Amino acid sequence: AHGHGGYDSDFSDEESGEKSLQKTKRIQEDALLVKPFQKAKQGSVVHRQFAAEECDREEARKRRFHLISMDAYERHKKFVHDYILYYGGKIEDFRRSGANDKTDLDVIRENHRFLWNEEDEADMNWEKRLAKKYYDKLFKEYCIADLSRYKENKFGFRWRHEKEVISGKGQFSCGNKHCDENEGLKSWEVNFGYIEHGEKRNALVKLRLCPECSHKLNFHHRRKEVKACKKRGTAEQNSKKPKKTKLSHSAKKKSKKKTHKDPVSSDSSDNSDE
Repeated sequence: AHGHGGYDSDFSDEESGEKSLQKTKRIQEDALLVKPFQKAKQGSVVHRQFAAEECDREEARKRRFHLISMDAYERHKKFVHDYILYYGGKIEDFRRSGANDKTDLDVIRENHRFLWNEEDEADMNWEKRLAKKYYDKLFKEYCIADLSRYKENKFGFRWRHEKEVISGKGQFSCGNKHCDENEGLKSWEVNFGYIEHGEKRNALVKLRLCPECSHKLNFHHRRKEVKACKKRGTAEQNSKKPKKTKLSHSAKKKSKKKTHKDPVSSDSSDNSDE
């Protein structure tokens, strides 16, 4: 190296020597830190295919993390949107038809029975089991009646549920569906004939109605009225009392004739004594 004016400089040689010493020292330290099984660093540019694979792997990792952070519905919407974006189509094509959807109430209405017997419980699927479970929760002492078509001699009956039992509907108030009268209730026993699942059946049911609704029930012919039985104690007391025998009209006449004859017989007896 030449200084300014063509003179040599010893300082430049010393600086280059110090740099080479530092470089060799750094290389030695790096060699000490390298583990035996560690691969050597590549100084050259990596292959294009390797770089593309690494890029795809990193992109897949980010996409996987994004999908995991979404819930099932959001993930479904994203897949549908991507399908329409790449393959075309309309969003209406992916909307499911709800024409055949059924709620629990629809299933119960289709499989409900007024009375279950052993034959009905023979072949049970989940729909019938659901209807039977609902049937077991009903109270079957008194019925609720629909008398709206009483002039056609057509009546509807159903069992009471828990809220109606608590409120007293059908027992302490009129059992008509559209009546809440509490006074003058009477109990009636009705032979209920109905068609259920194509089969005709009969059931003997009991209900309590007010006088007006009782007239509707008996509009065509009178049903059997259920009266409360007397207590055993009062019945025994009535049986112990002496019963008065009723005389017929002819017997009464005979008794009157005997009373008229008695004084004559008494006079004759007096004369005989004299």
